[in-house]
Amino acid sequence: MTDSSNENDQGQVNYDIMDKKRKYALLIEAHSQDLYKYALWLCKDKNMAEDVMQEAFLRAWKSLDSLREAKAAKGWLFTIFRREHARQFERKQFQYQDVEEMDTLADATMGYDDRPEAFALRNALKRLPQDYREPLEMQVLGGFSCDEIATILDISSSAVMTRLFRARKKMRQILGHESAPQLGVVGD
Repeated sequence: MTDSSNENDQGQVNYDIMDKKRKYALLIEAHSQDLYKYALWLCKDKNMAEDVMQEAFLRAWKSLDSLREAKAAKGWLFTIFRREHARQFERKQFQYQDVEEMDTLADATMGYDDRPEAFALRNALKRLPQDYREPLEMQVLGGFSCDEIATILDISSSAVMTRLFRARKKMRQILGHESAPQLGVVGD
């Protein structure tokens, strides 16, 4: 009788592993392209982006059982990536490059736009403070909602909305679409 129960347990283990592999494959297939775009944008280096993604995918595999809801998968995966990026950033010594060299990072898979307007937007985005830039990138590049961004950044939804509002306002100022505040000039 122990042989048949052992056989049944072995079959259950194999089924669980197959089910985990299927869930993982679906997760990676659904979100790898968005994560890759975000990784390139955040890392500014194709090789580093790929390395961090691989580490993040490995961590996702190891902790896949902790993912309870499929609709939370994207945020969960991006959170793992952000944490892995932070770990890599702490370990890695960077070689600094000119801004012109960083712009050559563009990859055909990202649909790189070389028009002057796109160049101006990228430069304006680089000038934003990190606290404003990151939620804006997550919303625009990752397609995240305010609640998802709040969960990933571990801040409140209202803080995300405030940062997004300020990021857009600062972008308009940088791009010259909004004039500087008027000083109290009294005229006739």
